[in-house]
Amino acid sequence: MAIGRGRLLQLQWQCLLARPPPLGCFGSAFASPGAAAGRAGFRMRPGAMLPAGPAALSRRARQDKVCRRPSTGCSASLDSLPSEVLLKILSYLDAAALLCAGCVNRRFYHLANDNFIWIRIYSTAFSPRRSHWRVDPAEKTDLSVNLLSAGDKEAGYWKKEYLTKQIASVKAALARVLKPLHPHTGLPVKTKEALRVSGLGWVIILRAADGREYTMEHADLSVNDSSVTVVWYGKDWPPLATLSTLDLCGATPVFMGQSRTPSRIRPRWHSLITKYQLSQLTESSAVGGDRLMRVFCLPPGLVVGLWKREEELAFVMANLHLHCLVERSMLGSPAVPYELPPHTPVSDDSPERGLHGYRLHVDMHSGGASCLCGSFHNLSASKGYLENEYMKLTVISFKNNTEHLPLIGKVGLSWKTNSFDGCIKSCSIMDLTLLEEYGKPFWCFSSPVCVRCCPGPSDGPSFLGEAYCVDYSDSEGRLHMELVWVEETEEYFIVSLALYLRLAKVNQWFGTQY
Repeated sequence: MAIGRGRLLQLQWQCLLARPPPLGCFGSAFASPGAAAGRAGFRMRPGAMLPAGPAALSRRARQDKVCRRPSTGCSASLDSLPSEVLLKILSYLDAAALLCAGCVNRRFYHLANDNFIWIRIYSTAFSPRRSHWRVDPAEKTDLSVNLLSAGDKEAGYWKKEYLTKQIASVKAALARVLKPLHPHTGLPVKTKEALRVSGLGWVIILRAADGREYTMEHADLSVNDSSVTVVWYGKDWPPLATLSTLDLCGATPVFMGQSRTPSRIRPRWHSLITKYQLSQLTESSAVGGDRLMRVFCLPPGLVVGLWKREEELAFVMANLHLHCLVERSMLGSPAVPYELPPHTPVSDDSPERGLHGYRLHVDMHSGGASCLCGSFHNLSASKGYLENEYMKLTVISFKNNTEHLPLIGKVGLSWKTNSFDGCIKSCSIMDLTLLEEYGKPFWCFSSPVCVRCCPGPSDGPSFLGEAYCVDYSDSEGRLHMELVWVEETEEYFIVSLALYLRLAKVNQWFGTQY
């Protein structure tokens, strides 16, 4: 009897294996016992059979029942739920998750703007601090009135109120961190801490002629004494021929303390810093190259690297001076950059105001290595040096050998991508900070500069070595530096450095009429 029952069960098991599998059933391709076992990760000897019995039959029956379940039962989704149910689900989310849920589609956007949800988030986040356990009855009354009037406001009113106050709290926290200033540079001392606390970052938005946009997150960031260097590189660059402009924007998280959250899914607001025209990538803007790369400079402070063979984008480097960097990265809009408030001249009856008391801090660096870091005090000019709409400030003179300075290490502009790295010789990043007599930044820039061959100095002493020069100019002034290459020590020596400030800027700043 036992033998007959076992034979019957074995025949039923073989019949089940011989049945064709139902369509759409995951993992139900039972062509043969060996094939099924192979897919399950087991190896069987040739001629071996799978164990048969009541347990195997019950498992097969359950699987067959699941596979025969109608497919219409799997079509349920969140979008098919009633609005009342979705609002109940959304009420359990925090502000960051609620903002993300509003990006799903149009229906979720309107549901995520519900005033009753946001007024509770607002009241929880910005309720007045109490030093006692008992709640003031007036606070209960205010909250009850707000809840009753929430339906009278337009959709999204309390969401806007919450975001406005949240952004204001982020700005206030950063203002406290950035308040201490460096005595030599006049710039914030705790820039790194401010970036860490706020999560402030930078993105570039590449715009094509057909209206498409490509947002690139930065791949590398370094904080220098007077500037921040931000680099973008990767393999997903769009074709350069299709691009028209590049927008450099600051990206600030709405909620602080979310540094572990991926930046792409964090609620952020963008502030346009500078818009660049990529049509200006011409030979006149080239600053150097090597066997793989050609490097171009787009003012202010943007370095663009193109592969020599394909003439396509390889990397983008932005050099951002620390002067009002946080304000420019946070207080603008996605379309309009932040403008500094107009300067009010200080009342001073001195006949030579604006001509003396300047302080200069200058850095030259690349790839985290600095070749020059110097501070110069008590710079002044006389009225005899006011010519051709410029005022000259002599920082290092030919005739004073004690003022000459060496450039430490090799001068070069380091670059890297996912696969390659290199160095553009005779190029570097220069950071300049000029403070006026009252200690306020007067002229600041961070930009790539080139060391080029030039004739030797005519009014200075004779030097043994080749002569080079560095030039920079913008709307506020220009810089001229002369160097000599000393072959014995294999280093550059700065033998002359002069600044030329525009008289229009001097007159506007000090209220003078030079």
